[in-house]
Amino acid sequence: MRETARVVLQGRKDGKLERSSDFFVPANFPHVIDAVQKVAGLDERTNIFKTPSLALKLGHNLKKVANVLECEAMISGDENTMHNERVFKQICKTRWSECISSHALRTMNEAKWNAPQLIHFAEDVRKMHLYLDTKRVECQRNLKEEAVKKNWAELAKITLCEVIIFNRRREGEVSKMPLNAFTLRDTSVTHPDVELALSELEKKLCKHFQRIEIKGKRGRKVPILLTPDMASSMELLVQTRRKCDVLDENPYMFGRPQTLNHFRGSDIICEMAQSCGAKHPGALSSTKLRKHVATMSKVLNLKDNEMDDLADFLGHDIRVHRQYYRLPEGTTQLAKISKVLLALERGQLSNFKGRNLDEISIDPEEKMSVDSGSDTEEEVDSTERDAATSFSRSPGMEETINNGCISLTFLRKRKSKLGKKVLQVVGTAL
Repeated sequence: MRETARVVLQGRKDGKLERSSDFFVPANFPHVIDAVQKVAGLDERTNIFKTPSLALKLGHNLKKVANVLECEAMISGDENTMHNERVFKQICKTRWSECISSHALRTMNEAKWNAPQLIHFAEDVRKMHLYLDTKRVECQRNLKEEAVKKNWAELAKITLCEVIIFNRRREGEVSKMPLNAFTLRDTSVTHPDVELALSELEKKLCKHFQRIEIKGKRGRKVPILLTPDMASSMELLVQTRRKCDVLDENPYMFGRPQTLNHFRGSDIICEMAQSCGAKHPGALSSTKLRKHVATMSKVLNLKDNEMDDLADFLGHDIRVHRQYYRLPEGTTQLAKISKVLLALERGQLSNFKGRNLDEISIDPEEKMSVDSGSDTEEEVDSTERDAATSFSRSPGMEETINNGCISLTFLRKRKSKLGKKVLQVVGTAL
């Protein structure tokens, strides 16, 4: 609503679109395009948007509003409004991409070119976990000593951040975790028949962690694993909710005191990343952490079913998110594709016949040999001269030429230079 309101205000400022309904009059479509371009900051000289994502969102928003107005017009029987909405959507379908979407998408794609990939360091992740461990102990002690909303909110923030970081989960999914997802979790032990397929270490891990299920993207069921420390913090939060002014009507596990809202995981992760002393706090976000674990899975020799299990835990569809489950494009081209280019440059590609990119070993600092090439060329020329002479003096040569039946098989077995010499000999004989 706020994004759409900005366009409406821009239309009023220009004096062309006084009311929101004026946006959907077909004759005003050029003024709508002009208002969207100004709000998104289009540079008419370069056709580059300052905020390309806003331009795309405004297109979706206007189409949604048009659909709503069309439905209302159908209910009230307003034929004129129905006609305007349908014509507006048809014009958008034809002209919107040309005027807005193509420039916005091009701006977004070009902004990614040559941009450095900010990948967090393992040391930064370790610092953040150590910081959260220290803060959790402190916040648990404070809440047990004095059950007030300030202490409850601090422990809720720390626990929310820990769950997101450990599980590499989308921050919105954990932030909206319902209270009953934790209170009604399955705490039963693993079935003895199932344990037969597990190693001793895996059996211990099953007893160490607790598992709960919440709603993920597009309504998918996604799991969350809880360590004993996380589970104890969440149990303490549940026990002290009422004392700390968390409303009974608040359905969220990490709800804000005295409201019906929840804490936002993205804000908390940003705050903790700044506080823990990480070198690159901007790289410690839920999205970047999720992409990182998918990329680093290539370091392990995972089978296809194991890769599917990892993607399913992260809430990914391996067919859609395949680009995350591989090394970065720049790294692949520098480290692997460069081997092929070096081998082609040195004429050594045939030496690696039957090998994959990981098996090719070539030193980029090795110098190419010049002398060996000249010797080889002299040997080839000598061979070609001898073969051409033997061909011209072979028995039955004149008969073959006269009949016009020069053997192509012979020519195919020779190199191009030899073929030219043979043709010269044939021409002389004719």
